[in-house]
Amino acid sequence: MVMVGAVPMTALVAPVADPRAVIVAIHGGATSSVYFDCPGHPDLSLLRRAGSQGFTAIALDRPGYGASALYQDTMDSAANRVALAWGAVDKIAQGGPVFLLGHSLGCELALRMAGHERVIGISLAGTGLRYHPKAKDLLSTATLAGTPTGLRQLLWEPATLYPDGIPSSALSAPGVRYEGAVTSDWARHTFGELAAAVRVPVQFSAADHEGVWESGPESLAAIAALFTGAPGVDVNEMADSGHNLSVGLSAAEYHRRVLAFAGQCVSSAVEAEAG
Repeated sequence: MVMVGAVPMTALVAPVADPRAVIVAIHGGATSSVYFDCPGHPDLSLLRRAGSQGFTAIALDRPGYGASALYQDTMDSAANRVALAWGAVDKIAQGGPVFLLGHSLGCELALRMAGHERVIGISLAGTGLRYHPKAKDLLSTATLAGTPTGLRQLLWEPATLYPDGIPSSALSAPGVRYEGAVTSDWARHTFGELAAAVRVPVQFSAADHEGVWESGPESLAAIAALFTGAPGVDVNEMADSGHNLSVGLSAAEYHRRVLAFAGQCVSSAVEAEAG
């Protein structure tokens, strides 16, 4: 745990000596940093794989999660959430390039963090521009007090794509108040506005069994087109995968691709610095 001002921020950290870069992974809604260290399945863990590839990895508890949950009244401002996230990252891993990985609701924070001078690339997954038809009506009834009937199926089906015992209580966490506003504006306005401001290479991963967002060829092309200022957009289509890529049976391959892209971003940043 680190203190950012008066707010305690928590994370799972897998440090290495002299890292190639720091991977900062940002989870989605109703989960926590544990999402990137799949309980009971170390072979599917992003944190463990990142270390083996020479990266320090920080799975950050988003503002409002972990120890910061008691301070939600300070987090309605997006600028405050970004300041808390960067404050935690800077205290945990001072200096050096950062590669951002965002999943689902975590993509909003990842994109807002992407303008920082330390960032050399970003990978996003579990989001989109248009809700899957089955998800649209369900999500309109979601509240912090309860999960609408059928939402679990959208997030975790087909069950055959996940290990036995996943999802588990270890992956669950209460939602945060500000997420309602983030969700309501995301597809209509916020995603496009934030994407257009990105100036680093982008990887966008889409599961072939994504149940929340439309992920067909037209949808993926529209998402890639949002990143008008990025030097490149790599669309990574994941076969035999569901919405929760980092805890599915294909997680090892997904993380391999994310880290390979991060490695490319490191090389590009080194070349650019050398002139």
